[in-house]
Parts: sequence; structure tokens; C-alpha cells
Amino acid sequence: MPTIASRAELEALLLDDVPYGDLTTDALGIGVAPGSMQFTARDPMILALAEDAAAIIEVAGGRVDLHAGSGSALDRGSPILTAHGSAAALLRSWKVAQTLIEIWSGVATDARAIVDAATAVAPWVVVACTRKNTPGTKHFAVAAVKAGGAVMHRLGLSETVLVFPEHRAFLGDEPLAAVAARLRRAAPEKRLVIEITTVEAALAAAEAGFDVIQAEKFAPTEIVSLAAQLSTMQHRPIIAAAGGINAGNVAVYAQAGADVVVTSSPYLAKPRDVQVRIGPRATEG
Repeated sequence: MPTIASRAELEALLLDDVPYGDLTTDALGIGVAPGSMQFTARDPMILALAEDAAAIIEVAGGRVDLHAGSGSALDRGSPILTAHGSAAALLRSWKVAQTLIEIWSGVATDARAIVDAATAVAPWVVVACTRKNTPGTKHFAVAAVKAGGAVMHRLGLSETVLVFPEHRAFLGDEPLAAVAARLRRAAPEKRLVIEITTVEAALAAAEAGFDVIQAEKFAPTEIVSLAAQLSTMQHRPIIAAAGGINAGNVAVYAQAGADVVVTSSPYLAKPRDVQVRIGPRATEG
């Protein structure tokens, strides 16, 4: 699997942590000593961003053997990578590479837990993660979500049409059908999505011609009711349940009749622990 970040972005991550050299390594005079470094999973995890972590080590001057790729399910003690190089290269790249794997494997692991819980009761349900990742980390967030088996709900404001109540506040009394027709003229290739907070409003949006009803903070019983009432429509919109959904409650929403479950939960996941061992390596020859 290729890296997510460009070489320039990887260099920027290293520069952020080591802007003027490694003072401790330089002061000790150990930088040229040959060494090795091993990453292993201290926690069970769905691995994410392993390729980028390996690339960071290589940008710093090390050589890496990658033992597992992003998306792999690892047990405690499973090897992730082995690196060789000078002590300076290994110590410079160590924490940046380790932290990248730990943080984003936490996201991937939580995403996989939600996917597994949802599909165990409704194999056709899609788990979609929101764009509420930490600003500036979208490409890493997307990679971690995919490693966990989920998809992105929307990557940003530029490629999807999603009408929020905050948009409608500026539309006055314009009927929903007129809103939908106007949007189809302006973006004829896009599906029309609308966020709704009541069953009655969801039915009205469906009649107006919206393609996806984003049911915000609906109770599971309300999803059941909405799915039943929409089932007789010739062009039934997709039901996307959103708001407060996580691994603990996603199965209820999947069983209730949601086609998609929308969640931000993975971005709040605890990082997974990666054990790192660094030491000297005998010279060859």
C-alpha cells in the first residue's frame, strides 16, 4: 500500500519534531553508531499508517522492513516493522513514526469495531465517518477510516450537497420541493441530502424529492417508524442515522432500518500502544 503523505509532508513532520538537530544524540556523540529498531503491537489493533511511518524512518535515513500493512488485525506482540540505520536516523524518526501509528490505529480500531457491530446484525449497512477530524489531518483520517473498513461520509463541503437546518434558516418559507428542484438544476450529478430532526419532517423531505434523509439524533424507534413509512415510496430515499452513534449502540440503529450509520466516534478513540525497542547493531564484515 502506498503512503498517504508526500515526501515533503513527511519531511515537514520530522522538521516539526527535530527543527535544529537532535541535541541529546549529538551531545552524546553516538549518531554514527549502527543500530536497529523494532515496532511491535502492545495492544490488539487494526493497524493504520504503517507505510507512512516506515517512510518517515526512511526519510530520516533508515532502512525498513515492513511486517504488516495498514488494515491488518494485529494481536498483542505482533511485529509491525524493523528498521536499521545509524543511531541518529533511528532516534530522529522514532517518536514521529510511533505516534503516527498509535493515533491513527486507534481510529482504525474503533472504526472496525463499529463496522463489525453493525454488520453482525445487518450485513448491508454502511458505516460512514464524518469530516469532524482534527483540522489539517484529513488525509490521515481518511486512511485510518478506510483501514478500519468504514467509508467517509463526506470529505468536505466541495463535493457533496447536504442541506442543514442552518442553511434553511436563510431560505425563509421556500417549499422543500422548490429547494430540491433548485439544487438539482445547480448540481445535476449530485445526490441531495438533507438533515432532519423529526419523522414528520423526514417524510416531507422524502416527498420533496431528496435522495438521502440524514436522521439527526433519532431514537431507534423513530428510525423503525421512518423506514416503515418510506417503504411504500416508489423512489425511497436512503436513511442515514446520525448523532451519538458508536460501537455500543450502532447495532440497534442497523436493526432499526438505517441504510447508513454516520459517526464521529473513531476520531475520539484511545491511541493503540506500540512498543519500540532500539539498540546497537553489530557492524557487518
